[in-house]
Amino acid sequence: MRDTKNTSKLFSALMGIFFILTPIFLSAQSAAELQSNLDSLSAKIKALDKEIESYNNQINKTQGDAKTLKVALADLELRRGLLSKEIDKTKLSISQAESAINETQGKIVVTETVLDKKKSDLALTFRNLVQEDQSAPPLVLALGKGAKFSDAIELVQRQSDLSRAINQKVEELSNTKNVLADQKKTFEDNKQALEELNSQLNDKKALVDQNAKDKSNLLVQTKSKESEYQKLLADRQKKKGELEAEMIGVESQLKTIVDATKIPKIGKGVLQYPLDKVIITQYFGNTPFASKNPQVYNGSGHNGIDLGIPVGTPVLAAASGVVVGTGNTDAACSGVSYGKWVLIKHNNGLSTLYAHLSVIQVTAGQQLTAKQKIGLSGNTGYSTGPHVHFTVYASDAVHITGPGEYKSKVCGTDLIMPIAPPAAYLNPLSFL
Repeated sequence: MRDTKNTSKLFSALMGIFFILTPIFLSAQSAAELQSNLDSLSAKIKALDKEIESYNNQINKTQGDAKTLKVALADLELRRGLLSKEIDKTKLSISQAESAINETQGKIVVTETVLDKKKSDLALTFRNLVQEDQSAPPLVLALGKGAKFSDAIELVQRQSDLSRAINQKVEELSNTKNVLADQKKTFEDNKQALEELNSQLNDKKALVDQNAKDKSNLLVQTKSKESEYQKLLADRQKKKGELEAEMIGVESQLKTIVDATKIPKIGKGVLQYPLDKVIITQYFGNTPFASKNPQVYNGSGHNGIDLGIPVGTPVLAAASGVVVGTGNTDAACSGVSYGKWVLIKHNNGLSTLYAHLSVIQVTAGQQLTAKQKIGLSGNTGYSTGPHVHFTVYASDAVHITGPGEYKSKVCGTDLIMPIAPPAAYLNPLSFL
């Protein structure tokens, strides 16, 4: 009978160990599968990176060189191909992030199981200590009638062993909790990365739609004829120069006085660059390009800075503030001005303009934090290549024209866009 009881206890103990270790065995198997999947995804992403690099190299060779309809259409097709590869890569990256999340979830389950076991062990050790403490204190036992001093020493020793066991289990429990906290942090980071990847995927899909519209519009405008395309280019170039001259005349007549006391002192960091990667392709004022091409700026200089960047790059708010308005000058006068633009008023007396966007992702009245995404870079309006035109104004002196306020003689339509007196245009580099 005694052997049967012992066998039963042994079986129960083994089953307990089995149930504790089962998640670990399963996790090890799943982890291997997940790692194999992650390795496969990484290899596919690496291959796509090479294809994307090839597309970018081809696009860079033809940058700003769409002087024929054939080249312009080829450029759009290259960009469509590039976007397709970028979408494939983003989808694989999403799968990669999802696998990483699943792997981390598996680790969390195992760690929580181990944590529960350690809590139970600690509770059992405490119960044993309490039972020992219900006995008479060692000194009383040593001094009591018929008591042996060796019994007191033995009891003290047992209590000391239990105390050490408790300290060890508390330390183990603390370490396991730290591991669990790290795993949960990794899980949250992976979730955030997944959300960003999904956002990027939506951005790429929006760009594919825009690319298709651009190609369709170009074919309609040119009737698929090279001669019509050349007329279109010449018309845009002519209107660009005339519109610049017209705007200078309109803005020079504005009576708004710039209050210099409301403008922050010149200094680095007042504003932040609207792109994570900064490549300045044209500066503020009478730059060499502006001087050599007076037909573009009418001899008045460049009213902002240009930041060269591929189409579809996230454009970020230069500081916290509110969106004053958004617009698209191409809707009223195609290819001769800012294209798609966003104007933001900040809390420091400055306002900023972001032009030539491909996609706008904010609305008028929206509150923004610094570095919040407002849209994607593009090549809309009058642009010799993909870039972001970034202008800084004195807030009190800039406003967006309303319907009927500025009817362009050059375009024959109302233009809805930011305008300001010449003194309100500030050098962005004074505040970046």
